[in-house]
Amino acid sequence: MTESKPLENGWTTFQLRHQLFSLGEDFWIQNAGGENVYKADSKAMSLRETFVVADVNDNELATIEAKLLSLQPTMKILRGGKLSATVKKAIALFKQKFSIKVEGGAELEAQGNVLKHEYQITSGGKPVATISKQWFSLDDTYGIALAPGQDEVLLLCAAICIDEMAETPG
Repeated sequence: MTESKPLENGWTTFQLRHQLFSLGEDFWIQNAGGENVYKADSKAMSLRETFVVADVNDNELATIEAKLLSLQPTMKILRGGKLSATVKKAIALFKQKFSIKVEGGAELEAQGNVLKHEYQITSGGKPVATISKQWFSLDDTYGIALAPGQDEVLLLCAAICIDEMAETPG
């Protein structure tokens, strides 16, 4: 990372490049040291947009699915073929909000300036992830910092979902 980041000790940081999520292309999620950690492969399948998230050895960790034609933007995160979480764009005046419903668990909320990549994901009002573009000098790069003990893959997948849905109407 090119600039210091105002995070608490123990937070894990990653970097992604915005708008590299084009259909049919792979992109890497890197750790704070710039090393590739996770790969996302974007695929188009009939009326569904799909991302497969894998580790550096190509072991599939999660699949993200979105219906391309939908009234309310919604994406599902699957693990082992089972629903792990559902990310929905919420209707809110003057704010960008997303709900992340984890199966058998908490409901998370993302809000802030999503289009500018300056937002937080919270659980019960407590931050579990911070997304910021301010940590980088490159325009197309943004960071994701996760609080200790969080599910990395789930929150990284949620950030990908939010990035994909941020510019859709609804």
